[in-house]
Amino acid sequence: MCDYIEFKSDPVHSRREREKARQLRKTAWWQAQLQKGVCHYCGRQVGAANLTMDHVIPVARGGRSIKGNCVPCCKECNNQKRALTPAEQILNKLFTDSPNI
Repeated sequence: MCDYIEFKSDPVHSRREREKARQLRKTAWWQAQLQKGVCHYCGRQVGAANLTMDHVIPVARGGRSIKGNCVPCCKECNNQKRALTPAEQILNKLFTDSPNI
């Protein structure tokens, strides 16, 4: 089993999608998401000032900056998630939380 995940990001794609994310942060939709004050991943109420935009499918992994892929996230969850896809997060959780058999 591999101890790391190797991927190459496209700098042109990343630059374009990060610019779209900056524009999306200025929209009323995103401001409404922040005002809820709830982290998408852990569900904790952390307040709007403590939330950042996170891409469910990371931009570095081919994700896009669209409403369906951008969620509010607390710093702890954002650091824990890194550049993992949802499937990788589930597998990571299964292998780290399961008791030793």
